[in-house]
Amino acid sequence: MTDLSDQIAWIERLVAHDTTSSKSNLALIEEVEAYLAGLGVTSFRVPNEDGTKANLYAVVGPDVGGGVVLSGHTDVVPVEGQDWDTDPWTVAQKNDRLYGRGVADMKSFSAIGLSLVPEMLEAGLKRPIIFALSYDEEIGCLGAPSMIAEIANKVPAPSAVIVGEPTSMKVIDGHKGIASYRVTVTGYTTHSSQTDRGVSAVEAAARLITKITEMRTARERSAEADSPFDPPYSTMTVNVVHGGTQLNIMAGEAVFDWDLRAVPGEAPQEIFDEFEDYARGIETEMRSRSRDCKISIEQMTNAPAFAPAANNPAADLAKAITGHNSTDVVAYAAEAGQFQEAGFSTVICGPGSIDQAHQPNESITLEQVAASKDFIRKLIKRLAA
Repeated sequence: MTDLSDQIAWIERLVAHDTTSSKSNLALIEEVEAYLAGLGVTSFRVPNEDGTKANLYAVVGPDVGGGVVLSGHTDVVPVEGQDWDTDPWTVAQKNDRLYGRGVADMKSFSAIGLSLVPEMLEAGLKRPIIFALSYDEEIGCLGAPSMIAEIANKVPAPSAVIVGEPTSMKVIDGHKGIASYRVTVTGYTTHSSQTDRGVSAVEAAARLITKITEMRTARERSAEADSPFDPPYSTMTVNVVHGGTQLNIMAGEAVFDWDLRAVPGEAPQEIFDEFEDYARGIETEMRSRSRDCKISIEQMTNAPAFAPAANNPAADLAKAITGHNSTDVVAYAAEAGQFQEAGFSTVICGPGSIDQAHQPNESITLEQVAASKDFIRKLIKRLAA
C-alpha cells in the first residue's frame, strides 16, 4: 500500500479538535489557516453571526474558472453516552483501521486533501482546487449557505463540487432533503378529574404525532416502485417528546420535534402545509375550551434535496476518476443539495462507510484512505493538464 503517513498525520490533527456541533470549530479553522498561509495560500473565513464558528474556503492554484471544490464539514456528532474503547479525540490505529470521532464522517476527506496541498502547488495547476470547510452540518446544514454564496460571488465559476461524505468512494448524485420542526402545544391545566374544564397538551400533541405517522404511511402506500431511494418515499418521524408535570394534572405543555426527509420532486412546504392545516384544526378545538390554548410551530432546519440530473459534469468527473460506470443515491441529507441549489454541478464521493457515521468506535480503513488519496492525486493531474 502507498505511504499514508502524511494523510494519517493530518487526520490526527483534525480529529484532535473536539468540534462537536455544540462547540466552536475555530481552533481547527485557525490550524488550517496557518498551514495554508505557510504554503502561500490565502484562505477566507465566513463566520457565523456571533463569531464563535466559521466556514473557511481557500483557492489553491490560479484564480480562474473551471476549478473543483472539495467540500467537507468540520463538525461532528457528540460522543457522550457512547461506549468507546479508545479516546475519540486521539486517532488510534489497529490493524488496517483508524479509530476516532470524525474519521469517517468526515474529517478524513478534508485531511487527505490538505495533506496534498504541497503536491497541488508543485503540479502547476491550470485550474484551481478550492477547499470549502463548513460548520454545523450535523445539526441541519446550517453553516454552508453563507460560504456557498460567497464562493459563488467571489470565486471564478468552478466546474464541479465534490462533497466528501463517506460513500466508500462510490459516486452519489442524489440525496433527500431535510427539514425539522419543533411543535409546542399549550393546554389548559386543571385537576385530572376535571377533564371537562381542562385541555391536555399531551393529548393534543399525541393527535398531531399520529397525523405525522399517517402522512408517512400514506406516502409509503403510494411510493413509486422505480424510485432509487431507500425507502422510496418522503419520511416523517417524531423522536423527541416532552410533556406534562404529574399524573393527576392535565398537561399544560407538550413539546415534540419532528424530522422530514423529502425525496427530490416532493416539496417539503406542501408536506408542512398539510400538517399545519391539521394543527390549526386541533388548535381551534382547544381554544373553544380555553383561549389560552395554542399550537406554535418553529422550523429549526431546512436543507434542500439533491436531485439526480441527466447532465452532471461533477458526477461524470467522479466516475472517470474512480472508474465507476454508475451512480447511486442516499437517504441521508448533506450539503450537496445546497451547492446544487446555488447552481453548482455537484457530486458526493468520499472515503469511509456511512455505516460508521455517528457510531461509537467510528473507524475508517486504510484502504479507503489510500483510495481517497489516489482520487485527489488523479484530480490534481487532470487540473494540471
